[in-house]
Amino acid sequence: MPDTTADSVGKVYIDDQGSDEVGDGSAERPFQTAFRALTVAGIQANVFARKTPGGEYEPLGTSALKKAKKTMELNERKAKKNEDQKASKEKEEAERLAREARRIEESKKIVLEEDTSLPPATKIQELTKFRSKRVRVSGWVHRLRQQKELTFIVLRDGTGFLQSILAGKLSQTYDALTLATEATVEIYGIISEVPEGKTAPGGHELIADYWRLLGASPQGDDAFSSKLNAESEGSVVADNRHLVLRGEVAASIMHVRAGVLSAFRKVFEAHSVVEVTPPCMVQTQVEGGATLFKFDYYGEPAFLTQSSQLYLETCLPSLGDVYCIQESFRAENSDAYLTFCRHLSEYTHLEAELAFITFDDLMTHIETVICEAVDTVLENPRLAAMLKQLHPKFQPPKRPFLRMSYRDAIKYLIEHDIKRKDDDTGELVDHVVGDDIAEAAERQMTDQLGVPMFLHGFPKHLKAFYMKKIPGDEEFTESCDLLMPNVGEIVGGSMRIPGIDDLLDGYKREGIDPAPYYWFTDQRKYGTCEHGGYGLGVERLLAWLLNRYTVRECSLYPRWPGRATP
Repeated sequence: MPDTTADSVGKVYIDDQGSDEVGDGSAERPFQTAFRALTVAGIQANVFARKTPGGEYEPLGTSALKKAKKTMELNERKAKKNEDQKASKEKEEAERLAREARRIEESKKIVLEEDTSLPPATKIQELTKFRSKRVRVSGWVHRLRQQKELTFIVLRDGTGFLQSILAGKLSQTYDALTLATEATVEIYGIISEVPEGKTAPGGHELIADYWRLLGASPQGDDAFSSKLNAESEGSVVADNRHLVLRGEVAASIMHVRAGVLSAFRKVFEAHSVVEVTPPCMVQTQVEGGATLFKFDYYGEPAFLTQSSQLYLETCLPSLGDVYCIQESFRAENSDAYLTFCRHLSEYTHLEAELAFITFDDLMTHIETVICEAVDTVLENPRLAAMLKQLHPKFQPPKRPFLRMSYRDAIKYLIEHDIKRKDDDTGELVDHVVGDDIAEAAERQMTDQLGVPMFLHGFPKHLKAFYMKKIPGDEEFTESCDLLMPNVGEIVGGSMRIPGIDDLLDGYKREGIDPAPYYWFTDQRKYGTCEHGGYGLGVERLLAWLLNRYTVRECSLYPRWPGRATP
């Protein structure tokens, strides 16, 4: 009986029904191809094949064997070539790394010294008036581009951006070769106008004659660009808010925010409205108790304020019209609150109280203050440019704002088939007078109208205990919400109850113990007057002004349920 093992006499077996993966080249477990057989047994092996299942093995034909050997030789040459290329590339990479290491090592020997024969460098921020002068600027490396003999740096210091150029020896130091974005540097040189055909922030650049590293920034996995990029998920962005703020969009929003707050202060000053600073820790509520953050205050219950309104009212007899810009807190934790883009647990609340006014005066005042504040922002070229970049289609609101009563709003919703969800059945039904118009329906109506709108005259059962009822229409209140397209409500306001008896009835209706509110009730006891006020959500106004999808972008470090870091 002939030997059928693949290795006994240099024989190896193949069969169309065999397997190159699990076969071993024996007659019982043949390979499938001659190429595999020669690869395993060697190019001089004797290859036997059978043409039919169960048939006899016969020596592989000369042509087929020659073809298999040729393929094998070709693959061997390719493999050899690939190995040679790989070795060559590895050698080139090793040489490149060695050269880079030598370059880095040599760079450590380069010591820069300021040329004391040059004019003293003036530390500056405003750049245009310093063109052709030697200056000194400090900031963070916002963008970086390194070439063989040049290093281009876009510097950021919070006031703007400046392109700087390090050339020659300046770009060959160890600090220059290992420089990374977000490092802090100080650069000396001449401010020059950008050559024709070139562009740079502000139309000028700093040609450096000396520079020094003030604070390094990491490279590699811990580099700034590795921490944050366009694909970063929401939780990553929120966790790294301190780094997000270094971006151009976030920084511009914060600059405009500062400009808006400054503008409001200028407008209030022009209208003789005095700024005060009420407390944030309180023992009374203004809105519903379900939205209060409660804490222990030296053994007594206390809350973070929902609104400074009650305290502002106490200032009217001594200071006249007053306002505050302060944080307010809402502890609501519903699904709608978690997902909706208009809510924060902590937000900046601009509130004002005005004495001796009518309800019409109140709405006119709100309209005036907002329009004048927007105009003030737009008068600042730098802020106007940022606003235009963030919201290219923004147009200042036109006065007078549309005014629509609550009853007319119900009619509008019915006529335009904007429905509400029934609390009991979950079905979509028409609105009726008495409904609390949901945010979604309110916003849909506002977006359809496309202009700022006062929605006013809400039912008293939907509003707070302190709101004045409409004379002759006692089931409704002199209250208003200012609605803006794409955002919805940004201001809520009302006339306040002037009479002590009506206020006591309001306490009773809401089940509120009047005792802790004695100081508020006294405003009606010691010389009351017709007065009203409002609260404006600064982040919501900014979301409208800058066309932001969520108010979270408009807060320095936004807080919402589950998020109190960083």
